[in-house]
Amino acid sequence: MNEKELIDYYNKFNEDKRLKTKHGNIEYITAMKYIHKYIKLGDKIIDIGAGTGAYSIPLYNEGYDVTSVELVKHNLRVIQSKNKNIKCYQGNALDLSRFKDNSFDITILFGPMYHLININDKIKALNEAKRITKKNGYIFISYCMNEYAIIEHGFIDNYIKNSINNNDIDNNFKIIDKDNNLYSYVRLEDINYIKNKCNLKRVKIISQDGPTEYLKKYINNMDDDTYELFIKYHLSTCERKDLLGASRHILDILKVI
Repeated sequence: MNEKELIDYYNKFNEDKRLKTKHGNIEYITAMKYIHKYIKLGDKIIDIGAGTGAYSIPLYNEGYDVTSVELVKHNLRVIQSKNKNIKCYQGNALDLSRFKDNSFDITILFGPMYHLININDKIKALNEAKRITKKNGYIFISYCMNEYAIIEHGFIDNYIKNSINNNDIDNNFKIIDKDNNLYSYVRLEDINYIKNKCNLKRVKIISQDGPTEYLKKYINNMDDDTYELFIKYHLSTCERKDLLGASRHILDILKVI
C-alpha cells in the first residue's frame, strides 16, 4: 500500500459525499441490511478503515458500542465533528496490536481490502481482523472487482488499449497490481483464496452494488418511486451468484470458527 499517496488522495476526495448519491446509496443500503441481519443487541463493533463514519455513526446512534479505526487524520476529525463520543483511533489495518484478542463481535473491514495492493497484505489484514473478533463473531469485507474496472474504465471510458500497452492488464484481462496503485481489483478466486488462507467460514457473499455503477446516470435521475423499485430489485437479486463477478463491490460475510 502506498500510504502517503493514499492519505493525500483522501485529503482531497469527498468521502463524506460518496454514499449520499442515489447510486452510491445502494452500496450503503445493502451493507446495512446485512449488518443488521447478523448483529445483536449488546454487540461490540469495530469499523476498520471507517472513512468519515458512514457506518460507525449510524450504528453508534442505534445504541451499539462502536470503535472506529482510520488511517487518514482528516477523516477521523470528520467523525469526531459528527459525534465526539465514538472511540476513534488513527491506525492501519495491518497492525491492530492496540486491540486485544477476541475483543469484538462484529468487525467491518471495507476500505482496507481494496487499498491493500499485495495479496499477502490482504491476508495479514484479515488475520488481524480475525484475531480481534470473538469466536462465532462476524467479519464484513468489501472488495473492488476486476471485471467492473475492465468494463467501466477499460471499455466504457476507452482506456483498454492504453492499459494493455502500459502493461497494466495481463493476457487474461486481470489488472496487474503495482505498488503505486491506489486500488486493488480482485476476482472471486482471489477472494476465496484469502478466505481459505485465514481459515474463516463464509456465511454469504453478496453483490454489494450490482449494476448501479453502470447505470448511475439513469439511477441518479430516477423519480423516487422508480428508485424505490430499483432498490427492491437490487436487494432481491444481490445474492445471485451469476451477478457477483461484474459488481463494483463484493460484500463477503465471514464467521470466526
